[in-house]
Amino acid sequence: MWSAGAVRPGLIEPMEVHENHRGRGLGRAINLAAATVLRTVGASSASVYTPSSNTGGVATYARRGFVALPSVLDRLRPSASISS
Repeated sequence: MWSAGAVRPGLIEPMEVHENHRGRGLGRAINLAAATVLRTVGASSASVYTPSSNTGGVATYARRGFVALPSVLDRLRPSASISS
């Protein structure tokens, strides 16, 4: 979880619970704790970024009240050729 301070957006880092520990509410507890801290420091909002291909993660965050936005593709600069 990252906070930029009061009246600024906060970020909850994507997380995963090991398959041996799923279904116990651990992910929910971590997300709620992070959101509580952001609220306590006065964050204006909270965001989480996870790949849209991570369908389980997207569903988990949706259950926590996050809204999926359109995907944003990374951009790469073409490699510069080095002449000798």
